[in-house]
Amino acid sequence: MSRISTALQVLAFVSCAAATGAGAQGLITTQKLSAALANELVGESVAVCAQRGYQVVSVVVDLDGVRQALLRGDGAPIHSMDNAYFKAYTAASLTLSRKEETTKAIADRLAKAPPSTVPVTPLPNVTFAQGGVAIMANGNIIGAIGVSGAPGGNLDEDCARVALAKIKDRVK
Repeated sequence: MSRISTALQVLAFVSCAAATGAGAQGLITTQKLSAALANELVGESVAVCAQRGYQVVSVVVDLDGVRQALLRGDGAPIHSMDNAYFKAYTAASLTLSRKEETTKAIADRLAKAPPSTVPVTPLPNVTFAQGGVAIMANGNIIGAIGVSGAPGGNLDEDCARVALAKIKDRVK
């Protein structure tokens, strides 16, 4: 019985020592846009596209893929609701490891990859359609914006980039 008690005391000591030293990395800090800035970003991207004659949906997600803001512009197609989210989700989740900035960059890299015999398993909420752009703060990806509904992904991406440029000084 005393051996078990001694072993538990040693285990407790080791656990406490690890928690108080350099290994005390129990919490992580992440950044994401404020609700106000996320709403401004989707509003701006929808407005830019509307000025160009495109009815779009815009979605901002954080790094967990959680929607922070969403706006469906007047007349935007219903399928664009999901597609804008998929673009934002993909840009937030798949650009991190390679420091890519857009869903287009991911698609371009995949297109250059050698053929594989590994079966492709579709991932939920992932699309390689152009129109998803990472949101950067101090060189780090903190989320993404996805735009869908314009008559081409390049046009969706351009609206997202114009909106991001308008808020860039407040994302530091």
